[in-house]
Amino acid sequence: MAIDDPVRGSAGTPEAPAAPEKRSTWSALRPLVLRLHFYAGVLIAPLLLVAATSGLLYALSFQAEKIVYSHELTTDVGERKVPLDSQVAAARKAHPEGTVTAVWPSAEDGATTRVLMNSPEVEEGRSLAVFVDPYTAETRGELPSYGSSGALPLRTWIDELHRDLHLGDLGRNYSELAASWLWVVALGGLLLWIGRKRASKRALLVPERGAGGRRRTLSWHGSVGLWAVAGLVVLSATGLTWSKYAGENIGAVRDQLGGATPAVAATLDGAAPDGHEGHGDGGHGDAHRGADIGVDNAVAAAAGVGVEGRISVILPAEGSGYVVKETDTLFPVHLDSVAIDPADARIMDELRFSDYPLLAKLTRFGIDAHMGVLFGPANQIVLAALMVALIMLIVWGYRMWWQRRPTRDRRSADGDDAPAASGGPFRFGRAVPRGAWRRVPVTAMMPLAALTVLVGWFVPMLGISLLVFLAVDLALGLVARARRRSTAA
Repeated sequence: MAIDDPVRGSAGTPEAPAAPEKRSTWSALRPLVLRLHFYAGVLIAPLLLVAATSGLLYALSFQAEKIVYSHELTTDVGERKVPLDSQVAAARKAHPEGTVTAVWPSAEDGATTRVLMNSPEVEEGRSLAVFVDPYTAETRGELPSYGSSGALPLRTWIDELHRDLHLGDLGRNYSELAASWLWVVALGGLLLWIGRKRASKRALLVPERGAGGRRRTLSWHGSVGLWAVAGLVVLSATGLTWSKYAGENIGAVRDQLGGATPAVAATLDGAAPDGHEGHGDGGHGDAHRGADIGVDNAVAAAAGVGVEGRISVILPAEGSGYVVKETDTLFPVHLDSVAIDPADARIMDELRFSDYPLLAKLTRFGIDAHMGVLFGPANQIVLAALMVALIMLIVWGYRMWWQRRPTRDRRSADGDDAPAASGGPFRFGRAVPRGAWRRVPVTAMMPLAALTVLVGWFVPMLGISLLVFLAVDLALGLVARARRRSTAA
């Protein structure tokens, strides 16, 4: 992309000297932003393309699950539902080797109840979901279930592909690197697009009519990027909360600001303080040996204080009580929770979502939006649209790079003096000229450098990769200089 010249005033007009000074800062910063956008686009775009493609598949997997696992998820509507305790007993009978950890009661007509178990039949970190007909208490099948959203095998496989390419901790570096650069590329592109000269404001929002060649590609790249930038920045920020390195820093800052997500207190009087933590490691159900009111009474007690509808019931572990949580993320969200004494149905603690700290609410909304479970199918449609937009932005970006190459009919867009045919028909587009940082005024360069160091420390994968970019750029510059000297000699 050619660098725009500063605007010159008309000869003889008193305003002419002031125009260049007004735009001098952006005129100096633009080549630097352009070069960063170019390098990040060329080198990080393959990772972003993988993340966008797998993210698109993930957004579509919610509806695909309903089709693939329709036998387990749905049943014929009966006259009335049998007690939840009978449904749990049926799941235990079908899988006596498992330990029941939680129950997701049927939330709508024709939907099955999901009984979650810790079982040797599934790998560590997953639960065995036994699907029970709520009208007959007959089991309709079982599948491995993963995470708080209850992802079944299809969605779990796509989720792991998106998160780590099925490579474990090593693969997580790919997703963190992509998330670290996505907001930089998106915001840099926004600045470049807004800062361009154009004949009309309409060309800022929609692709330019009648344009051809690289100008047409740029018009689509810029206008679509403008509409998608807010969503891409949100996806980048929420994705970093799950990352290994930046995620730890984000969590620490959030906790220091009082934004940690609260939890309902379910520890029984006289029990060890960590008894409630057994809810995550399988110490439920059969691990509780005291008096037990049963799942139905626990659900009734929770409904008595307004915790009802689409819920998850966590069974008591030794030293802790029932925890009933609302899981309805459709607008308005219902995410209240309550702890219940398993001996007498006494309400031990209540936690309302309205009482969450603001940062905890925003974190929950952001994570749910990233996962596609906030507001249901509407969220999944928006996610799919963003992923398609990101894929097309990457394709258009590479196409512009290719269109900048010298051809037999013309020279390169940024003034290549060599004969066009010398590079052959497969010559790639040229990079943005080096030395852009030297044009930035010291008053702007110093705070910019300090901000870069701070962000690079807070988001380590961004900082490390940026240093690698600078080292490669320096090496290429030295090689080019040596070639010019050799040619001159």
